[in-house]
Amino acid sequence: MKFGILLDHQYERGDDIARRTGELVEYVQHIRDLGYDSVFGIHHYLSSLSTPQPLPLLSRLIDHSGRMELGTGILILPLGHPVHWAEEIATIDQMSGGRFVLGIGAGYREDEFASFGIERRTRVSRMNEALEVMQRLWTGEKVTHHGKHFDLDGVRCSVLPVQEPGPPVWVGANGPIGIKRIANQGLPWLAPSNVRRNWAVGNLADYREQRRASGFGEEGAVFPIHRDLCVADSFDEAYAIAGDAVRRSYGEYVQYGMDYFESQWEGIKRKALFFGSPDDIAVKVQDFAEAGFNHFVFRAQWLGLPMERSMEIVERFASEVMPRFRT
Repeated sequence: MKFGILLDHQYERGDDIARRTGELVEYVQHIRDLGYDSVFGIHHYLSSLSTPQPLPLLSRLIDHSGRMELGTGILILPLGHPVHWAEEIATIDQMSGGRFVLGIGAGYREDEFASFGIERRTRVSRMNEALEVMQRLWTGEKVTHHGKHFDLDGVRCSVLPVQEPGPPVWVGANGPIGIKRIANQGLPWLAPSNVRRNWAVGNLADYREQRRASGFGEEGAVFPIHRDLCVADSFDEAYAIAGDAVRRSYGEYVQYGMDYFESQWEGIKRKALFFGSPDDIAVKVQDFAEAGFNHFVFRAQWLGLPMERSMEIVERFASEVMPRFRT
């Protein structure tokens, strides 16, 4: 069982990014010392919030992260060229000593695709083709590729990752078609944070069944999931601490067509958030673990919540919940 932290590096426009980055350095040092296993960054362009880009940020955090894995949760792969991504990611894998995890997704925001001159309907095929090209580049051999979206003629990647055949790849998806596609590829499905328990557990069961049917075993397999975490003395106290901040953060997504974060908030609040006492949280972790999830990536930061509160949340999980799942 592994436990990681998702950094929520999204801020009000005009905020002091240098100061916020300093906060994240201290936060990562703290979660490192508390015994967490991984730390992840997020990725968007042209956001309504000021959102520092994940690869430079994670590079800044390498020397403060100990032995933790560092990764993207997720990188919007269709918005970049595979040569660019392959060399950038190989560089950060080298700098971190082979600790990088490449979480990818197809993206969804119309303004991002329009601004890059990319048709949104091509995002899945672009993502799959880009990943294929990147993995070929990471072999160190010359690559010739003439695909639907990318053309390469006998080129060789100038920087190779430490990890062979490349960094592990996790793929995010929010629907059955995408989840089935990931299973057929034998890649880990990164389950989203905002879905209710039964949806996450049911789709994991379907994913594992399809993965096995496609000939992939489960020895050493990773089954990761994002969850929002607040540990207090009770659910009500946890919600009093972080409820306004977490709802405000999810409210930012409404403008991108995700109005269910407004209309279905009460259901999300009760059935998706890992909020509650240490015993409550341990029960939730155990439930999801019995369903098969084995790498929990928690977000304990939200828009407007003081960093001190986030520190307290990760401390309390580490001291009162995590030991129950360490053998």
